[in-house]
Amino acid sequence: MSRTPESERQAIDEAMKKVTKRNSFVLGQEVNDFEKAFATFCSAERCIGVASGCDAILWSLEALGIEPGDEVITVANTFIGTILPILRASGTPVLVDCLEDALTIDPDQVAAAVTPRTKAIIPVHLYGQPAEMDEILAIAEKNGLVVVEDAAQAHGATYKGRTCGSMGNAAGFSFYPAKNLGAFGDGGGVTTNDHRLADRIGMIRNYGQSKKYHHDVDGWNSRLDTLQAAILAVKLTHLPAANEARRSIAKQYREQLAHLPVEIPVEREYVDHVYHQFVMQVDQRDELRSFLDQQGIQTGIHYPIPIHKLKVFAESEFARKSFPETEAAANRMLSLPIFPGLTTEEIAHVTSTISAFFS
Repeated sequence: MSRTPESERQAIDEAMKKVTKRNSFVLGQEVNDFEKAFATFCSAERCIGVASGCDAILWSLEALGIEPGDEVITVANTFIGTILPILRASGTPVLVDCLEDALTIDPDQVAAAVTPRTKAIIPVHLYGQPAEMDEILAIAEKNGLVVVEDAAQAHGATYKGRTCGSMGNAAGFSFYPAKNLGAFGDGGGVTTNDHRLADRIGMIRNYGQSKKYHHDVDGWNSRLDTLQAAILAVKLTHLPAANEARRSIAKQYREQLAHLPVEIPVEREYVDHVYHQFVMQVDQRDELRSFLDQQGIQTGIHYPIPIHKLKVFAESEFARKSFPETEAAANRMLSLPIFPGLTTEEIAHVTSTISAFFS
């Protein structure tokens, strides 16, 4: 929030005051208003606000009928928040490798991983880069599978003119504060074009209720609270400009790093990347990161330990497999600072410091 424009801060304050004045903190009108606005933004019919991005994927899988023994294919290069919902829904995660350039799920490997037990595919729009959805959707249609987009990092990204969150049976979004569209705490949302599915998820997130004290399905307490919805509604109006600012920063990074021995993110001509992260790859990653840190430049690694190498999954079947592209990327990737408000001088400082490291 430190670089949020004052006008936006004031609008958020006013929105929060309206909620506190009405004392409607759970599923208040602001939740409904935000759900409608975000669905429209995503070119989807419906949005259901939930407690987190993890829950958004979990309730989508449960509402789509994932049962014990059902296999769900997803990518090894992702955050654990993609995998845990599969397990909580009693599904079996089946990991495949990522593409070498885009680092998103490899459709050819998805096709090869389909078995009679496969029920769903979760393509991850990683770092704001849309997955190759035409191929994924074709595989799903051929095999009678459902598709749940993990759009936690892709608010406003588009693929061949279609908005992430509008292409699968459902999509899960995170509104964690650091996201392109972030709340002042945890939050998430499901988008879908299926009204029956939306109604079911709407019940699941609220103890399975169709109306008060009428519990029709197995549910949970997983509601997007009204204060967060009010904040998100304000921030949503600024999201297109914020995404454009991220693209502008990425363009400057590309131009200023082009002569250096680093691999900059691929940007396909048919996608609008929203750069939740600017992830480059470099052989001397750890040394470069330390050098940047000494100059006061914070960087990140998304993600340093591949899913199949995490301790929690040591006994899983996929822990015994190898995913070469994911493993190589984990050793080489480095996320540079990127957020609306980053100045041209700061960008130049980052790139000149990287240049100094190599010289």
